[in-house]
Amino acid sequence: MAEWAAAEGWNPGLGDAAPFLAADPGGFLLARLDGEPVACISVVTYGPAYGFLGFYICRPEFRGRGFGWATWTAGMARLGDRTVGLDGVVAQQANYAKSGFVLAHRSIRHAGIVAAPAPADPRIRAPGPDDRAALVAYDRAAFGFDRPGFLAAWTDGSAGRVTRHLVEDGRLAGYGTIRPCRTGYKIGPLFADDAAGAEALFLALAAEADGATIALDTPAPNAAAVALAERHGLVPVFETARMYRGADPGLPLSRIFGITTFELG
Repeated sequence: MAEWAAAEGWNPGLGDAAPFLAADPGGFLLARLDGEPVACISVVTYGPAYGFLGFYICRPEFRGRGFGWATWTAGMARLGDRTVGLDGVVAQQANYAKSGFVLAHRSIRHAGIVAAPAPADPRIRAPGPDDRAALVAYDRAAFGFDRPGFLAAWTDGSAGRVTRHLVEDGRLAGYGTIRPCRTGYKIGPLFADDAAGAEALFLALAAEADGATIALDTPAPNAAAVALAERHGLVPVFETARMYRGADPGLPLSRIFGITTFELG
């Protein structure tokens, strides 16, 4: 599925597969024709109330034959009556609306090279074993739902991923992760209490890219997040539509300066 995503130009992370699977081992469906994989979808659940849909891909040579729709139907059945989120390409927004999805906001991928090295900031440090409970709680407040399996794998330092915490007065005030991708790096999530904290984290993480291209997926309603990307020379390169079927979970977008991934929310 990661290879198919790369072929679509989605530029997945080099080590995405393991933490994605840890999020929900049963949340990835594959359609086969006579044993050959032809389509896929991810329908990851975050407890009984919420799920996220992504990785909806049918191989080009098998499109137009109903395999994609059959995969979609199976995926939605797995999610049941949960609220379901997705980050879909804008061109498919009308099709998603036919399945009951409603636009919540646009998300903009900004990308570019951050040339300036980050000054040392004593508030920023690598996470340690004693930080796990605080990280889980902070992530829940920003993401909206518990995702302990994913979080443990995403922040374990494997596959080149680097996570940094912002600690103020002994309290976690933000965190972010940067990971190497097929091309360049992506920062996500980038969660912080305010714009100043987000910028400090962004600069610390960007320094890990060593001059390579960085992408940051910003929710458009967070003007401070968009301004942060633009201020450091990142430009819009791609856009998605965040849509929900069911109740909008009302995420605190003012604290979300970088979406974790378009595939899993």
